[in-house]
Amino acid sequence: MHDMGTRKRALALVAQGRSLNSVSKETGVSRAAIRSWQSRIEPLPRMQRTPCSRCGPAAASPSNTAAYSYLLGLYLGDGCISPGVRSGYFLRIACANAWPGLIEACAAAIEAINPSKKSNRVQAVGYTSVVGYSHHWPCFFPQHGPGKKHERSIALEPWQQEIVDAYPWEFIRGLIHSDGCRVTNWTEKVMGGEHKRYEYPRYFFTNKSTDIMRLFTDTLDTLGVDWKQPNSRNISIARKASVALMDTHVGPKY
Repeated sequence: MHDMGTRKRALALVAQGRSLNSVSKETGVSRAAIRSWQSRIEPLPRMQRTPCSRCGPAAASPSNTAAYSYLLGLYLGDGCISPGVRSGYFLRIACANAWPGLIEACAAAIEAINPSKKSNRVQAVGYTSVVGYSHHWPCFFPQHGPGKKHERSIALEPWQQEIVDAYPWEFIRGLIHSDGCRVTNWTEKVMGGEHKRYEYPRYFFTNKSTDIMRLFTDTLDTLGVDWKQPNSRNISIARKASVALMDTHVGPKY
């Protein structure tokens, strides 16, 4: 759900003569939503957020905190929350079809956290959206908000940070499974007068959000994993001991 400030800003841009397409790109709001606000700016009653009847004004920690730490990493990378047809919300995690094991792990995590213990899958071109429906997703993921994640502040609530501190590898695994990879690089070295191919593995994490990048690197620091940032969007883990740690606790996607 988009707040009133976002709605008014989008309409103000349209009033300046901007096209719906350009306003949509600038604000991260769909053209259909902007078009609907031109006739009704107030949210429909079913979309108006009220304190959660289960969690109250503040969210209670999920019971399966290990699964939650993993799902939090997935959500920050490739997840989104949107209003449902009634008063609930859909949590969607996009998973590449190339990694069926990731799809299974994502579904298991959603089912572990969703009060209904259910998930379903929606096939798209090249990826599968693993979906869970619940009234409580905005409570479990207070980072939900209008616009793209990298265009707004992303910070963990104290109770979320406690879970990440307790299950840091699950959090790292979720981030790597969403926006990371394990690759094998190679180079040539002259050994005994001969050119020989030398291969070495490394992990990469890529994200546009500086806040999410910081959450990733701060957690790596607590785990003693060495990393480097070659550019604004990438984190590289290449030192042999650190790669070995990542292989033990994360491993390649499958």
